[in-house]
Order: sequence, then structure tokens, then C-alpha cells
Amino acid sequence: MTLARLDLFAFPRARLAHLPTPLEPTRLGDGAVRIWMKRDDCTGLGMGGNKVRKLEFTLGDALENGASLLITSGARHSNHVRQTAAAAARLGLRCQAVLHDPIDRLTDFYAASGNLLLDKLFGAEVHLAADAEAATEAKIADLLRQAHAAGERPYVVPLGASNGFGSLGYALCAEEILGQCALQAIRPTAILLATGSGGTHAGLLGGLRLLGSDLPVIGISVSEPASVKRARVRAVLDEMLALLAPAVPVPDSDILVLDDYVGDGYALPTAAANAAIRRLAESEGLLLDPVYTAKAMAGLLDMAAAGRLSGDVLFLHSGGTPALFAYADDFLSPTRLEEAFPLC
Repeated sequence: MTLARLDLFAFPRARLAHLPTPLEPTRLGDGAVRIWMKRDDCTGLGMGGNKVRKLEFTLGDALENGASLLITSGARHSNHVRQTAAAAARLGLRCQAVLHDPIDRLTDFYAASGNLLLDKLFGAEVHLAADAEAATEAKIADLLRQAHAAGERPYVVPLGASNGFGSLGYALCAEEILGQCALQAIRPTAILLATGSGGTHAGLLGGLRLLGSDLPVIGISVSEPASVKRARVRAVLDEMLALLAPAVPVPDSDILVLDDYVGDGYALPTAAANAAIRRLAESEGLLLDPVYTAKAMAGLLDMAAAGRLSGDVLFLHSGGTPALFAYADDFLSPTRLEEAFPLC
């Protein structure tokens, strides 16, 4: 069978990711459900993750516009900021990041390890803002003024690289997944993923529809009500489709988001998510993170147990592993290191 292919060669692209990433079986299924793992934690750059695919196109546009400086933002342990900082280092660009604390959790682990440590190692200039919106926007505006005054060519990378350009990376991922399924004789019934800023979800859904696939994409919200996430995905999807001017509409009914597994909010772990982290580590040798992938996997496992899924189900592992270290005190009991790891 000849698979349809996307023609995105007209768009500038910075080659950053190790592709294709593996599509692997797991031992998580129960017979009625067979769970496969799309390993986008293996995209390579800066410890990998889904943002690398999106940054290839977003930063392709930045380079096309002569950028010398990348300015972006996110939470203290933003996977997006970490991967943007790594991409800037790879491409010889400066990087400034405006971070905020989404939760009141300044333990020693959370304050200085995980993604924040890597941001600094990649050479990013990090600024901490008082809140997620007003202070962040004001600081970005200030950094832009300073950059222009210094003769820089700044380029603002949106949150999560979730815009039309960034989502092209996941349209191509849809093509990659369909090709791997054909080669491995996998007949997927659904793809599940963590839905945050919406770009990965939008690109994957749009890519599948452009390729003629009606495969459902089910987003597990990690932070907000499903209605908010659906609106985010819709906006990014429309922006991406406008770039391509396709004849294939994607109806609102195709944008599937569940908010049953959010817990108390963004970056706040749930008991089910932490249980999913332990289960995959112990049974699969795979690492999830408490903010994104663990909540999504908790949703998948719950849905499978309830009979809401069947057949070959694909889980998009979007990475985020470095954030796990910021939550080490959730998994060390007792938390004092000398007691958790006694000398022989």
C-alpha cells in the first residue's frame, strides 16, 4: 500500500531531532488492549521531548528571519524552555527565558534541579517573573526593547512552540506514525497524549486528517477544563491549516480532550500519576514525568481498565523526564537522602 505524504518542503526547517523515534510494544495491556509507546522522549536534543519537533519549524522561521536571539517563556520546569535553550545552543543563538512558579513548592529539589538546571547549563539567560501572565508579558516586552536597542534580531518563541509553524512538526509525526504502523502491522484504534499548550495535539490531529486517516486523537488535559483545551487546539489547528491552505476540514467533534485526570491543577502531581510513574519504571524501564506524561498515562490505564479502549492503542510519550528530578521528594520516603540511601 502506498501511503499519502505531506509536502512541507516549502517551509524552512532547522534539523534538530533524531527521527524517526521508535514505536515500541509494552507489557501494559491486558489482552483486550495492546498499548504501544511512540517514543518522542527520544528526539535527542537536550534530553529529548516533543518540543524538538515543533522547534524545527518554529526556529526554521526564526533563522529565515535572521534571528540572533530567542526569547521564550514557561513555568520553572518548562520542558519547552529547556529544549529551546538547547536548540539555541545548537544553532549558535542567544536565548532568554522568562519563567514563573506555577505552584508553591520551593523544596531544594524543585528550586534548583530538573529543567531549570539544564536551562542554565545550555547557557540561557533566565528571568523569574512574579506571575504567569502580566509579569511575564511585561518582562518579554522589556527584553525585546533591550534587544532592539542593542542591535539584536530577537524572535519570540511562543509558549510550547504551539503555533502554526510549530505544529507542522507533529503533522509530519502523523505521517511517521502511519508509516510505522503499516510496517509493523499495527491497526491503531486511538492515539492518547498529554494536552497542554495544544500544539502537539493540533499538529498530530491535523496531519492525520490531511493524510486521510480518521484515527481518533484523545488528549488528556494536564491543567485546565476540557473546553479550554479544545479551544486551544482549535486555534493552533486553524493556524496550521491556514499555512497549508488544505481542502480537508477538521470538525470540532474531532477535537477530543478529557479533563478527568487533571487533579488539583498544572504541575501538581496526582496519586494516580505517581502510581503510573512507578509502574512504568518498574515494569517497562520507562520514565514519565509528574506534570504531563504521568497524568496522560494514568488516564490511559484508567480508560483501559474501564473498557473504554480496545485493540492497539498508541501513547505519545512526549518526554519531560528532567522534571521528574524536581519532584524527587514525592518518591523518596523518608526524604532525607542519608536515610533513603543508607551507607553499606
